[in-house]
Amino acid sequence: MTYPENIQDLIDDFAFLDDWEDRYMHVIDLGKALPPLPLEAKTDVNKVKGCASQVWLVSDQKNDAWKFSGDSDAHIVKGLVAIVLEIYSGRTAEEISKLDANDILSKLGLSEHLSAQRANGLAAMIARIKTEALG
Repeated sequence: MTYPENIQDLIDDFAFLDDWEDRYMHVIDLGKALPPLPLEAKTDVNKVKGCASQVWLVSDQKNDAWKFSGDSDAHIVKGLVAIVLEIYSGRTAEEISKLDANDILSKLGLSEHLSAQRANGLAAMIARIKTEALG
């Protein structure tokens, strides 16, 4: 499958990293680069249910494109939030519906290394985004 340029760049960046420890550190670095949500956005309404760590997602639709922002109180999870936002933010509902996050995460080499709790939390984030965008 051909992915949008920013997703292919993400896949290429992870492919360059040799082992899980390097990928893990890259995920943390992505989280550190993610702008924090303002305190007033960290509400129960924006909290993602199903995540072991606290995760907040905020959505906004303008001109058919969805913009997502998010945050977490855990470093690795904040990095996963950054990856999910890179995949989905700035896309139309139709584009969001066609993206296979599981395939992308597999290409990043993350799927097989996440704990069950983190994998469930990641699935909850993706489900939340699809529910917001697709109704």
